[in-house]
Amino acid sequence: MGDSKYDFLHKEEFVELKDIFSVKLKRRYSIKQQGSGTLLGITLFICLKMEKNKLKDSTLDLINLSEDHCDIWFRQFKKILAGFSNRPKSLKILLNPQSHKKEATQVYYEKVEPLLKIAGIKTDVTITEYEGHALSLLKECELQGFDGVVCVGGDGSASEVAHALLLRAQKNAGLETDSILTPVGAQLPLGVIPAGSTNVLAHSLHGVSHVVTATLHIIMGHIQPVDVCTFSTIGKFLRFGFSAMFGFGGRALAVAENHRWMSPNQRMDFAIMKALAKLKPEECEISFLPFNSSQDLEERRAQGYPKSDCNNQWQMIQGQFLNVSIMAIPCQCSVAPRGLAPNTRLNNGSMALITARNTSRPEFIKHLKRYASIKNQFNFPFVDTYTVEEVKVCPKSNSSGHHPEEDHGPHETASGNCFPWNVDGDLMQVASEVHVRVHPRLINLYGRSMEEMNDSKVTCSCL
Repeated sequence: MGDSKYDFLHKEEFVELKDIFSVKLKRRYSIKQQGSGTLLGITLFICLKMEKNKLKDSTLDLINLSEDHCDIWFRQFKKILAGFSNRPKSLKILLNPQSHKKEATQVYYEKVEPLLKIAGIKTDVTITEYEGHALSLLKECELQGFDGVVCVGGDGSASEVAHALLLRAQKNAGLETDSILTPVGAQLPLGVIPAGSTNVLAHSLHGVSHVVTATLHIIMGHIQPVDVCTFSTIGKFLRFGFSAMFGFGGRALAVAENHRWMSPNQRMDFAIMKALAKLKPEECEISFLPFNSSQDLEERRAQGYPKSDCNNQWQMIQGQFLNVSIMAIPCQCSVAPRGLAPNTRLNNGSMALITARNTSRPEFIKHLKRYASIKNQFNFPFVDTYTVEEVKVCPKSNSSGHHPEEDHGPHETASGNCFPWNVDGDLMQVASEVHVRVHPRLINLYGRSMEEMNDSKVTCSCL
């Protein structure tokens, strides 16, 4: 819009129809006016791509005072938007009010829900009341009328919901959950609204931990298939997950879990300091199956038998390890912007195995500090990295490593000779060998990298 007495060179701009997520009639209302108000035109609600992988909601007003003309445009836009069949129309929301600084409720009702309402998405919200509530709820609740499930919380909450959706899928497929070798994929996509302290899953998925970005990915129906790991011990399935740490990472989480009365940041800082003060290696035998990038992943999934049955060669390393990390996603967060496993992708069918052998405390601290910088955190003689499909971690004994009598509190060690594992921010206590397998594209998450968001080029031009 401009003044006709000025001779401007107008530049045509455009909006891609795939970036529009809602349309409303624009009206002006006054106190004295009766009825539906004065029609001004229509308003388009748009998803804009910003810098650093962020998305932003915006509006575009198309001004026209004709009721008939606006009605034609309004109905046509509604028809176009209805054609995006991948966009959810109804969502089950699971909200953890205890996440981080207990901000999840405020985050949802102030930032997420208004956008979902604009998009016309129906929601059913359940506020979880205890750890494991989402798991028990998703085992039994009716999900047939929903297009997806959304978790508002931190990494622990998101991992619990993903685990529950995958367990439900195995049950629906009639598979035995005590021993899962070739799991089926989750039937509904999962949306993750970051409201925790680290938000590793959301950051790895979107490239940024940003509530509006995560919400708009859900509204737009952007789907990202993601690899998932299964964790099992001898003859028993334990859980699904995206990443795990054994040794220092597991013991630090065990300390943190025993100090829940602290604020999240204080608790984690205290746990890291205590774990560093008691830094000791674990005597382990680690077997792994190297990733075969030349093998077709889809064919392997269709074969219907474990990858370990293939004629690939297992390798084994042993010794004293301060930390062992196994990660199927990059595990990016604010304290590790490049990621704990920066070379790992979301869905290439491999995991990063990162081992830190026994070394001095100052050298190990240098290694940890590198995660927060742009320097290579793996450029140390005691750090080794592998790209693998399967891993078996077998602790030998407590003789050189974990000493239960030195710990205090119910979560820092379990009865007997259990070892603490950090799986997606959740504590898992296991006494024997843990077998980790990666399963390609086992769950769909709402989110897409910016490079993948270039689909159709149908546009609405505005002069």
